[in-house]
Amino acid sequence: MAIEKHSKNEIIFVFDQIPDAKSVYLVGDFNEWDPKARRMVKARDGTFRAKMKLSPGDHAYKFVVDGIWLADPSCEQYPNAFGTTNSIARVA
Repeated sequence: MAIEKHSKNEIIFVFDQIPDAKSVYLVGDFNEWDPKARRMVKARDGTFRAKMKLSPGDHAYKFVVDGIWLADPSCEQYPNAFGTTNSIARVA
């Protein structure tokens, strides 16, 4: 899993941990944590990707993989109110 910077406010979220996943969604404070708001696209290399324009600052997010919510282990994380962790995307 990773975040790739595309331009100043645009980043690409990449999920690569479960290549045989049927669906991966990107959820976070930028889409009201809606588990169906941003479906990620499966690339030819087997990774799932989503490009987002985000305002500057820190954004909490997770991936929903076949219905299971997962934090991104490649990024900074912090505990949330549900006893799990959220990942942080920093946008300059």
